Amino acid sequence: MFGTLFLVIGLILAGVSVSFLANADRARGTVVALEWRSDDDSGASRKRRVNDESAAYPVVEFTSADGQRRTFRDSTGSKPPAYEEGERVEVLYRSDSPEDARINGFASLWLLPLIFGGIGLVFAGIGTAVALVTRRRS
Repeated sequence: MFGTLFLVIGLILAGVSVSFLANADRARGTVVALEWRSDDDSGASRKRRVNDESAAYPVVEFTSADGQRRTFRDSTGSKPPAYEEGERVEVLYRSDSPEDARINGFASLWLLPLIFGGIGLVFAGIGTAVALVTRRRS
């Protein structure tokens, strides 16, 4: 059950990424800054861990099709940083919602679907194997 739930969530997230890609406009952008954040900064965890390290979230500036200069922080951070200040990147955004922009990169588009789908496959596989072994013993 747990594996199936995670697999379904992974498939839904993959569908969202595919839909976003199909309808996205493209623009050239520049990483203008790296915003360093730890889990504590996001409010996800109030406890300070000994090995809690910050991750770098790229802040990207681009010009949308309507001529407006826009800035966004990518939702995927990493350590070491995946991007450097001044690096040129391809930005994907929806023309009706340019503030919903992402860097056209593997992590930004596919990391969450891959994590949820992978966990779902592992647990669904374990559940299926246990069910088959139990059934054979009966």
